[in-house]
Amino acid sequence: MSDLRELYQQVIIEHSKSPRNYKRLDEANRSAEGYNPLCGDQISVYIFVEDNRVKDIAFQGTGCAISKASASLMTAAVKGKTVSEAEELFERFREMATSRRDAEVDEEALGKLMVFSGVREFPVRVKCATLAWHTLHAALQGEEAPIKTE
Repeated sequence: MSDLRELYQQVIIEHSKSPRNYKRLDEANRSAEGYNPLCGDQISVYIFVEDNRVKDIAFQGTGCAISKASASLMTAAVKGKTVSEAEELFERFREMATSRRDAEVDEEALGKLMVFSGVREFPVRVKCATLAWHTLHAALQGEEAPIKTE
């Protein structure tokens, strides 16, 4: 196994075991729920937006290591960003996760989120990695219906 792939796996395991921003955010003014029926992942994303900026973000839920780590890294990546920057990051992440394995990816724009580039090799895991992101997108858009990755 390559050193980079091993490092990526360690980051995912670390964020799964000790997720960042894992809590209910009582002051949230936007939220959404997501569900992955394939493996049972469930997530709630809470966002406090003020002056068109993600001032705070948190999540709660249950799921596999990839799902939980993705939510953890997502919250760290979008906190402090404008709503449009958060939406752009959602699009970049979704594109990276769903692209062909050999497709070029803007690694600089994704930063630490590149740890999920390996899910492209396992299509069934793409939904695990993107669930939190689709839920974030729904919360930012004010969608009320729960998100499902079907």
